[in-house]
Amino acid sequence: MNALIDTLIYALELYWWVIIAAAVFSWLYAFNVVNSRNQVVNNIGGMLYRLTEPVFRPIRRLLPDLGGVDITPIIVLLIIFFLERFLDTTVRSLFY
Repeated sequence: MNALIDTLIYALELYWWVIIAAAVFSWLYAFNVVNSRNQVVNNIGGMLYRLTEPVFRPIRRLLPDLGGVDITPIIVLLIIFFLERFLDTTVRSLFY
């Protein structure tokens, strides 16, 4: 059971970095730092969008409109942080 909990925590940590990369990429794309006509840039952006949007969409529906500010990645990172700590402390202590 310990291996399963560790694997879930590592998967959450990996998704944490995907969310960070998606947020940084969206800023770079919005401020025209990266060339939006480049095929590699579009592929990276599309991949990050497909990886994060299924998690972001339900949360965006619940949040009020804050204008041009999107706090969805912060909320998802807080949820991931909670899940990691919950798995590491509460769930792990149930089996020991």
